[in-house]
Amino acid sequence: MTWVLLRGLMREQRHWGAFLTSFQTAFADESVITIDFPGNGEQHLLRSASSIQAMVEAARQQVHATGATRDIKVLAISLGAMVAVAWARAHPQEIHGLVLINTSLAPHNHFYQRLRPQNYPRLLATMLFGTVRQREQLVFDLTCNQCDTHLASTAVQAWISYAQQYPISRGNIIRQLIAAMRYHAPQEQPHPSLLLLAGKGDRLVNPVCSRILAKKWRCTLLMHPLAGHDLPLDDGAWIIAQVKHWISE
Repeated sequence: MTWVLLRGLMREQRHWGAFLTSFQTAFADESVITIDFPGNGEQHLLRSASSIQAMVEAARQQVHATGATRDIKVLAISLGAMVAVAWARAHPQEIHGLVLINTSLAPHNHFYQRLRPQNYPRLLATMLFGTVRQREQLVFDLTCNQCDTHLASTAVQAWISYAQQYPISRGNIIRQLIAAMRYHAPQEQPHPSLLLLAGKGDRLVNPVCSRILAKKWRCTLLMHPLAGHDLPLDDGAWIIAQVKHWISE
């Protein structure tokens, strides 16, 4: 069995941080694979895909290169969750289960739920014209609810160094946004083995999105009482505990 972990918009595999090590330890008997979408991380020089379907194929190519072609379980957050849903729909024989974190999907969720309106001006200005430091600080402010100031400072500084080493172009940011806006999820449940996780404290995406999806797809939704959009950073241990319990059932 293989776990594939997919991050979201403008994020790379290093953004899993300490959660990746904890997850690998918790699932020591299974392979754990992380990838970068074209335009991000180690693939920052490539042109980002402007469709979720193209992102699926890019992810599959990287995963298949490791020898994993079946019995794949995907844990994905935000934009990565859209890729996971599309992957399960297009290649159901490859996917064994899905764990989707703080996702939002058209046509089931309204645009003002998928991205809270109060964030529009600051996000647009900073993402397109801000410095790397301003951009990464904004991402942290909107996605994380860390109360520990040292941990918060350490995370932001690490993200700045990632962005400086592997800079993402404005064109690739726009293409990834276009891919997210264009994608329409299926009406029916994308996979019979599906778990939704969300943080009630998400300031970027309204957690009602996950509630709507859980009701429509008739699947399990578990809500963290405090965590924000980047639930793996806010409380990775909680995610691991929920996934283990879900698997045991």
